[in-house]
Amino acid sequence: MFTTRPEITGTFGVVSTTHWLASAVGMAILERGGNAFDAAVAAGMTLQVAEPHMNGPGGDLPAVLYRADIGNAQVLCGQGTAPAGATIAHYRGLGLDIVPGTGFLAAVIPGAFDGWMLMLRDHGTMTLRQVLEPALGYARNGVPLVQRVCDTIGQVRDMFADEWSSSAKVFLPGGDVPTPGRLFANPDLAATWTRLLDEAEAAGGDRVRQIEAARDAFYRGFVAEAIDRFCRTEAMDSSGRRHAGVLTGDDMAGWQAHYDEPLTYDFHGH
Repeated sequence: MFTTRPEITGTFGVVSTTHWLASAVGMAILERGGNAFDAAVAAGMTLQVAEPHMNGPGGDLPAVLYRADIGNAQVLCGQGTAPAGATIAHYRGLGLDIVPGTGFLAAVIPGAFDGWMLMLRDHGTMTLRQVLEPALGYARNGVPLVQRVCDTIGQVRDMFADEWSSSAKVFLPGGDVPTPGRLFANPDLAATWTRLLDEAEAAGGDRVRQIEAARDAFYRGFVAEAIDRFCRTEAMDSSGRRHAGVLTGDDMAGWQAHYDEPLTYDFHGH
């Protein structure tokens, strides 16, 4: 059967992602002695830099995991819930009959980071620095942008330029839409990850303790404080009006990624 992509086979390991850099990072982790979960975390964090139109620190992480030594599947829920203040009454009080699709009012608790950290803690073998350093390097030094990233930025260029100035600072270098192949760096993200690593390693040399310290810094420390502060401002959304957010540091502090038992169904012995 004809296919546009070759069948992937391997006797040592295979990594497949939606971006070649993330796949290369995952394979490098395997070659350095990491397991599949170490590779998944490293690749996932790299995608936050290489595909900012699809991934990011504010996103989520639903994952289905399978370990041969355990022999059963697990569902990892890295999907943050809605903030406590995101009530029907609040939105109706703002004169809205639907949650705007963009802007602060649509924001849920960012679950991706805690999801990746839970996976690394429970199933990985490497330290946070080992799996994060490749992504950190790309955030600091840049990745070549693919066409779809540039197209997505182009669709929201006016909103960034006119209203979302902090986004324009990152995604409109020189005030214009970047061209495909141009190196794109995210120094603010690199600085955030660097500080997370510093705070994690300040907790001592134990791998699990470092991961827990990073989770704490993100959801109860300086990252949560910055998100809380930013959400108190007003920003234009798809309602055509400016609104402040309802996501708070307390929302973030009260949430953690967790595991769910996968739903199963027996069908004729399968």
